[in-house]
Amino acid sequence: MFRPKYPETPTLPTTHLPAPAAQHHHAPAACGCQHTPAPASQAPSLGLNAGTVGAVVTVGIVLTALLAAVAVTAISVAVAAVVMRSLLTSQRRH
Repeated sequence: MFRPKYPETPTLPTTHLPAPAAQHHHAPAACGCQHTPAPASQAPSLGLNAGTVGAVVTVGIVLTALLAAVAVTAISVAVAAVVMRSLLTSQRRH
């Protein structure tokens, strides 16, 4: 009852490359058939999948949170130093 129900992972359709056409070994001038050019090879992928992107986003969020924590700490230390300095100078005057 309290366990979340995750949707089923869809399977991606597989793509099949066509079989290479039979190559003719005769001169193009004597050939009456139409030759199709070879398909251009695809550029290599960068290897970015969902896991890699998720890891980069997670690391970015963590680093941003740490930077914000350092900034808040520095501001609070600066405010505390100003208050302490004000208290010490006012006490010396009295």
